[in-house]
This record gives sequence, C-alpha cells and structure tokens, in this order.
Amino acid sequence: MAKTKIVIVGGVAAGASAAAKARRCDEEARIVVFEKGPFVSYANCGLPYYLSGVIPKREDLLIVDPPFFKRRFNIEVKTGHEVVAIDRAARAVTVRETASGRRFTEDYDRLVLAPGAEAVVLPVPGAGLPMVFTLKTLEDTDAIFDFMQERRPRSVVVVGGGLIGMEAAENFVMKGLDVTVVEFAPQVLPFLDPEMAAMVEEHILAKGVDLRLGEAVSAIEEDDGGALVRTAAGGAYRADFVVMAVGVRPGVALARQAGLEIGETGAIKVDAFMRTSDPHIFAAGDCVESVHLVTGKPFYFPMGAAANKQGRAAGANAMGRAMEVKGFCGTVIVKVFDLSVAATGLSEAAARREALEPCVFYVPAGHHAGYYPGSETMVMKIIADAADGRLLGAQIVGRSGVDKRIDVLATALYNRMAVDDLVHLDLAYAPPYASARDLVTVAGALGQNFKNGDWRAITPAALKEKIDSGDDFMLVDTRTTGELRRVGRIPGAVHIPIDDLRGRLADLEREREREIVLYCAVGVRSYLAHRVLALRGFTKVRTLTGGVSAWPYDLVKHEMSQAKT
Repeated sequence: MAKTKIVIVGGVAAGASAAAKARRCDEEARIVVFEKGPFVSYANCGLPYYLSGVIPKREDLLIVDPPFFKRRFNIEVKTGHEVVAIDRAARAVTVRETASGRRFTEDYDRLVLAPGAEAVVLPVPGAGLPMVFTLKTLEDTDAIFDFMQERRPRSVVVVGGGLIGMEAAENFVMKGLDVTVVEFAPQVLPFLDPEMAAMVEEHILAKGVDLRLGEAVSAIEEDDGGALVRTAAGGAYRADFVVMAVGVRPGVALARQAGLEIGETGAIKVDAFMRTSDPHIFAAGDCVESVHLVTGKPFYFPMGAAANKQGRAAGANAMGRAMEVKGFCGTVIVKVFDLSVAATGLSEAAARREALEPCVFYVPAGHHAGYYPGSETMVMKIIADAADGRLLGAQIVGRSGVDKRIDVLATALYNRMAVDDLVHLDLAYAPPYASARDLVTVAGALGQNFKNGDWRAITPAALKEKIDSGDDFMLVDTRTTGELRRVGRIPGAVHIPIDDLRGRLADLEREREREIVLYCAVGVRSYLAHRVLALRGFTKVRTLTGGVSAWPYDLVKHEMSQAKT
C-alpha cells in the first residue's frame, strides 16, 4: 500500500504544528515542509522583546530547526524553498530554491497551506527608504537589530498603535530611545472602546512617548541620514529610523493562483476542519479566516495561539482525522509598559455595528483583597446583550491579574453564558490572589441586578450626550465632600452624599417626575442610592456604570451647581 504524502507550505506556528501533528497521526506517511525563509519555526511574538534585551539571546527565539524535525519526527524540512504554484489537477506544486533559482515539482496526496501573513507597508513616498523597517519576521528583527548596533540611533517613529506598535514602543523606550507613535485612528489598540483606550494612552504619555493620534502618514523623507515622517494633518516628526507596524494582510497569492475560494475577509475560506474549497488542500494560520464565536460570522484573527490550533487540526485532518476548529472569541492581551490590556468577544462599538443593543457594566476593583499588601486596581468593562443578558465581550486594563480574568471571560463566551451566570462561578480565592467577591463574580451580580430590574445603568458616553444635548434630568453625585475636592465632579451634578440621602428625600420629592442619574467613584454607592430611591417609589432612576473611574471626559472643580427645577 502506497504511503500518504503530505506537503506543507510554510513553517513557523501553523505549518510546524501541522507537520508534527500529521506525524503523530501516521508513522508511515512522507511529510515534506517547504519554507521560503531561512527559519522553519521561531517565536515571532517575542521579537520586540529581543530588540530591548528582555530576551537576551537570539537563539532563544529559535524553537526548532530542520535537523530536529528530521531526528524527532522524520519530517523533511527544506528552508529557502518557496512554493510558487499549485497544479490542483496533477496534485503537484512548483518549488523554487531561493539560493539558486532552480525550480522543480513535488507531488502530494494532501497539501497544507500555511504561508502566514505579510506586513502591510503604507503606500506612501519614502516607504522603501533604508531606515524604514517592518517588524513581522525574524529577518525584519535582525535588520533592525543590526541597524541599532551600527548606527546607535537615539530616536524612532513607530507608525501604528496596534498590538505590535505598542510592544515596539515599549521596548524601544526600554532601550533608551525617544519614541514617537503616529496612529491614523483617534485611539490606540482598536479592539478597545475609546474610554478604555484612554486609560492606556494616559499611561503611554506618562512613560514619555510622544503619542500622535488621528494622523495619517503621507510621506517619509530622508533627513540628514534619518527620516522625517510627514502626516496629512501637517505633522512632521524626525527620527533616526522608522518602524511600520500598521498590521498584516493574509498571504493568499498562492491560493488565489490555484483558484481556491477566498473569503469575505480577504483570507482563505476554510471549513471547521480547515479544508479549503479543494478537498485535497487544507490551510491554517494567518492566511485563513476564522469564525467569530459571538457573531457566527467570518473574521480575520492572525494570532499565534489560533495558528497553532488551526495547524494541529489541519495536520490531523490531512491524515484522515475529523478534528474541528470551532472558532475564536478574538481574545487578546498585550503588555503596555506597566499595564496589561486585554479583550475578548465584541467591544461595545462592535456590538452596535452588529445591530445589538449592548448593556455595559464597569467593574473597577483591586486584583486581590484590598487589605492584603500590593493590591492593584484594574478596570473591567463587560458588554452584554440587553435583550437576553448574554455575555458579548469584555475588556480589562490593569497592572496585575488581568490575564486570569480575561481567560475566565473568554471561557464564558465560548460556553455562551449570560452575564448573571458569572455569579455562580466557583473561582479560587485567597487574599494574595483575589477578593472574596472577585471582579468576575461582581459582574455576575450586576447582571443579576439588571435582569431582576433592580438596576438601570447609563454609560459614560450616553450621559455625556445627555449633558451636551441639554436634556432635562437631575445628576446626583453621591461621593463625600473630600472626594469632590480631590477629584472634581461631572458638570451639572448636585452633591448628595450617600449617607445623607435618606435625610434629603424631601428635597428630591419635587424631582420625582424627572429622570435622576446617580454616580459615585466606582458604582457601589450610587447603586445603593438607586435602591433607596427605587424602593421609595422613584421610577426614573439610572446609575452611571463605573462611576467617575470610568468617566473619560473632563471634570470640574468642587463648586456645586444647583439642581434644575
């Protein structure tokens, strides 16, 4: 009986995972991997940290090499070999040896495409200058590292405020460089909602980064051996070199040439078994589109953890298995200086784009018990479907404990839990690790309150819109006088401390027919005030979710305004 032959195009995460899994499914199969670059597998997520010296040795980035694959798995790995064409009818690929230019064909029984993605280079004048780099591959990183060793630069412009841009900015600051970040969007980290991104931006500015938001790069000019980055807004930012970190696009040229179906995201369309429109060809990694577990729609999710899962399934299924990849929630986490920033599922803005009506909860609290030393505050934003309470997404910004909370919430999303289900989770508790009422279970309690009608929330954005439009409502600050003096208040607020509320009910009787919006520091005291008023017959009461801690707009000084009449 003839041995099955598997050809895999590309290494790194998806291709290497596919090759190893294919071997674990069939000891007799012949498995050949063609990788056009010089490295079959390396830790590309660690590249920015090598530039700063956090990862001190380059070899630490190299995971396995061709001899290892041959010795451990009996897999042939040929680096420096680019697959340039697929003949689906003959089940063969054309391969070009990059060093010599020699071409040859290789037949296959099953083909796995894992060419990954390529860095986007802005189509602007000067993008090809020698001091302009991308940061996608180990070869890119080597080029930047060599430039820094030879030229000893003092400054850099990072174009892009996404995941790679933020990691690059932090590591260049750690290296002692003056860093300017130029971002086309009005905020960093586009997976965040604006008020959550604002917390990150404040931290970035405090670290000395010159952050330029809402500016599109229009040209890059050579300037005395360095670069001058010009923007459409009239900005001009000089630096010794430039790193473009504006995203990636899926590597689909080979699939398109072969006539494989390309999905609506621009990536290769695959089914749950990583099979393309050709039943003999599978694809995995940054070249494919995925299914979003919240919306059920295709989306592009070029992340290393996803690529490993997809590659494993592709390798197994190429050997006749039936291993599903059910989809992803879009879970991400990034270190931005001293902050951890994470998200899963839909943002509030994305939920609205899906024609959903989101209910939003903010939960600011310490990452472990406040009485235990070292508690660090984090802010968690929960997005739920107002119609049925289903969890839609979450975002967290904080210094510690962010990773474990976002993973719990990602698990809840996978299981299609409602927000009030979170209160039933049995999470680990001890003072050094969490509070008895963890942020996740507090979010569940808020969900219960919302479901039971005990709490009606208003988001900071909605409250700001009411203020700006001149709506007739009463805004009440329930904090202490000392807090108002230290922090300030939201414009137009009347001050009624929570402990004085029951004694001031007579003052509020004439406001019974008006809407009353309550707020405090984080939402606890305003919720208590909400319940006091609701249980005394006030029906038009709402609470600012997250309180002042989630308010991204200007506050005014302590002088109290009078209530509207």
